[in-house]
Amino acid sequence: MALLPILHYPDPRLKKVALPVARIDDRIRRLVRDMAQTMYEAPGVGLAATQVDVHEQVIVIDISETHDTLQVFINPRVLSLSPQTKVAEEGCLSLPGIYDSVERPERIVVEALDESGRRFELDIDGLLAVCVQHEMDHLKGRVFVDYLSRLKQSRIKSKMRKLEREIV
Repeated sequence: MALLPILHYPDPRLKKVALPVARIDDRIRRLVRDMAQTMYEAPGVGLAATQVDVHEQVIVIDISETHDTLQVFINPRVLSLSPQTKVAEEGCLSLPGIYDSVERPERIVVEALDESGRRFELDIDGLLAVCVQHEMDHLKGRVFVDYLSRLKQSRIKSKMRKLEREIV
């Protein structure tokens, strides 16, 4: 396993749309393991392949307190969204230290493949629903700040560029 570098906003590669995984093989299973290790080390609760500059539809999520319940979503697809919405505070490994409120559907039904290629369907709500929607946005080239006002986006962009200069 290897730690992967996480792209930071406003890196233009975060805007790339991920392609479906054509075949689940050892390369994809290795990517899943490396993404999981990267997410746990960061630390975070979710990571999309786009965030590590791999533009394929792969997501890892673990919202458990003990970090031992990894969920893998390959080629995820939303089947339904509830009309009820909920506002929740979100953060992102591509925007360290940045948190803001985002309104999303409260409940979703999602289908995907696991790392063995088995299809599954989940009817989810709460934190897992927020995480799946957040990570699926990454696969579409969106970050959570895209839901915020232009003013907030501008401030966050400036803050991230300043942090990047300080790190380099």
